[in-house]
Amino acid sequence: MRHKIRLEFLGTGTSQGVPVLGCQCPVCTSDDPRDQRLRSSVLVSINGVRIVIDTGPDFRQQMLRSGNVDCDAVLFTHEHMDHVAGLDDIRAINFLQRKNMPLYGSVGVEEALHRIYHYAFTTNPYPGAPIIQFNLIGDEPFEVQGVNVVPIRVKHGRMPVYGFRFGDLTYITDAKFIDEEEREKIRGSKVVVINALRIKEHHSHMNLDQALAFMEDVKPEQGYFTHISHLLGKHAIIEQELPDNIRLAYDGLIIET
Repeated sequence: MRHKIRLEFLGTGTSQGVPVLGCQCPVCTSDDPRDQRLRSSVLVSINGVRIVIDTGPDFRQQMLRSGNVDCDAVLFTHEHMDHVAGLDDIRAINFLQRKNMPLYGSVGVEEALHRIYHYAFTTNPYPGAPIIQFNLIGDEPFEVQGVNVVPIRVKHGRMPVYGFRFGDLTYITDAKFIDEEEREKIRGSKVVVINALRIKEHHSHMNLDQALAFMEDVKPEQGYFTHISHLLGKHAIIEQELPDNIRLAYDGLIIET
């Protein structure tokens, strides 16, 4: 049975966000709200299950802005701080739900979370610590409360990162290279989200041309770019130059498939 999927972009910015602290470039001083980007994160809702992908340093602000007070699980793409630094704010959701928050991620994510949030993994955590349960994932599909998730392994420079496919939707961030075997897992997606950092080449992220070439290869009905830096250019200008079926994502954008 095919279920309707709703994706909300909680954040679409790179590790520094946009505007960048102290920067006076045209993007960072733009009055277009689409040029104001918190760190990359999304909320996927499918069949009543709400899944957050990555809890960056803006997680609390993103959930408040979104009006969401709940989620059922958190998936992590990788362990960099712009994707894990807001996990402690899951405490408020713990309080509302009065149950553990299931987390899903790689060995690298597990090690990083144990190091950063050691106080949440002790035998007797202090009152008020996040109540979490980590679930290790690999390259095989897994389920989150009945929702089938297909992990897609990509390379962020030398670091392995996971993207995720939910039915007709694929979400990937912080990718530089995706091999053919993993691209086959993406093909057939109606909606694909991929990072497009900037115009110039970057050592660990796709730039705009590489992201466009990737979309041309996997051929979704609709594509969206995320994890965008101020070096890509103003939203309104860049979007005019994109193919008809490709758009720049922005904070607060909601899509359904």
